Amino acid sequence: MDGARQRSSIRRALSHRNFAIFEAGLLPHYLTGWIQRVGAGWLAWELTESPAWLGVIAAADLAPMLVLAPLAGAWTDRVNPLPLIRLAQATIVVQAVAMSALTYVGWMSIEVLLALTIFVGCIYPFHSSARQSIIPATIAREDFAPAVALDSASFHSTRFIGPAIAALIIPLYDVQGTFIAHVGGSAICLISLLLLRLKPPDRSQARGRNLLAQVADSMAYATRHNGLRPILLLLTFASVCVRPLQDMLPGFAGDVFQGGARELAWMSSSVGVGAMIGAFYIAWRGGLAGLTRITMIGYAGSGLAALAFVATQNIWIGLLGCAGIGFFLNIMSTSTQALMQLATDDAMRGRVMSLYLVIYRGMPAAGALLIGFISSLFGLRIAGALVALISLAFLLTILPKQAAIAASFENPPRRP
Repeated sequence: MDGARQRSSIRRALSHRNFAIFEAGLLPHYLTGWIQRVGAGWLAWELTESPAWLGVIAAADLAPMLVLAPLAGAWTDRVNPLPLIRLAQATIVVQAVAMSALTYVGWMSIEVLLALTIFVGCIYPFHSSARQSIIPATIAREDFAPAVALDSASFHSTRFIGPAIAALIIPLYDVQGTFIAHVGGSAICLISLLLLRLKPPDRSQARGRNLLAQVADSMAYATRHNGLRPILLLLTFASVCVRPLQDMLPGFAGDVFQGGARELAWMSSSVGVGAMIGAFYIAWRGGLAGLTRITMIGYAGSGLAALAFVATQNIWIGLLGCAGIGFFLNIMSTSTQALMQLATDDAMRGRVMSLYLVIYRGMPAAGALLIGFISSLFGLRIAGALVALISLAFLLTILPKQAAIAASFENPPRRP
C-alpha cells in the first residue's frame, strides 16, 4: 500500500460522523482517566509504600473484568449498546466525584481507595463491551483496522499526555486535583454519547437464550477458530507477564530508581509515547495483510523491552525500556483487536470481544498480584525479569504455527 492510500485510510475513518463524535468524546475521558490513575497509584504508594498493596490496587481495578466481561459481552449482544454505555459513563462520573470528595474531606484510606477502585472496576466491563460493539456501528467494514487503531492511538496518546499533566497537578493540588480532572473529562464524554445517533442493532436471535449459554457459545466459537485460539493464548501470556509491569511503575519509581511522582510520570508517559507511536503506525499502514506477523513481532518485542527495563537502575535507559514496552505491546494488542473484529460474526461480536477484554483488561490483575508478591520476597527487578522470560519462552510454542494463523485471519476460507 502506498503512502497516499495509507493516509487516506485515516481520513476515511474520521469522515464518518458518528465515529468522529464518539472518538472526540472518548479523548477527554481517556486523558483524565490516566490522570486519575496516576494519582490513585501514587496515593496508594504514599499510604502504604508497599509493592504488594500496589499489586492489590491494580488487581482491584482489573480483576472484575475477569468475572464480569463475559457476562457483559453476552448482555451487550442482547441489548442496544448505546444506552448501556451512557449509563456506565454516568456511573464513572459519580465514582470520580466520590474520589475527589472523600480525598478533600480527609476520609480517604487505602481501604476506601480499594473499595472505590473495585466499584469502578465492575463498571468498566460493561462500558468496554458496549464500546467494542459501538465502534463497528460507526464505521464502514473496510475501515475497521484504521478505526480500531485510531481508537487505540487516542487512548495511548492520552497515556503520554495524562501522566505528564498529573505530574504538574499533584505538586500543586495534591492527588485530589487528578480526581477533579476526571470528573470533567468523563462528563464531556457523557455529553458526546448523548449526541450519537445510531440505528439499534437487531437482537432478536439472542432473545430467550440463557445468558450463560451465550457465554459458552463465545468460548466454543473462539476455540474452533484456528486463528483466535492461539492469538488469544499469546494475548494471555502478554497480559499476565508483561502488561502488569505498567501497574507496578510507582514501585519502580520509588524503590528501583529512587524517585518520586516526577519519575513515575516520566515512566508512565514513556509507555504512552511508545504505545501511541505503535497505534499510529497500525492506523497509518491500514489494511489486514501482515497483521498476524506484526502481532508476533509485538509480542517478542514487549518481552525483550521488559527485560531491558528491569535490568537497569539508570532512569534514562529505564525510560527507553518503558517506551519499548508500550510500543510493542500496543502493536500486538491493536493488531489482535483488529483481527478479532474482522473475523467475528456480528451476532457474536459482543461476546467474542469480551474475551479480549477479559484477557487484556482482566488478566493483568493476576499478573499484578503475582509480581507484587514475588517482589515482596525477591524485589521488583527479579520479579519483572522472571515473568518477561516466561512470556518469551511461550512464544517458541506459537511461532511454528504463524503461517496457519495468518491464513485463518487474513485469507479465511470460511467462518466457523
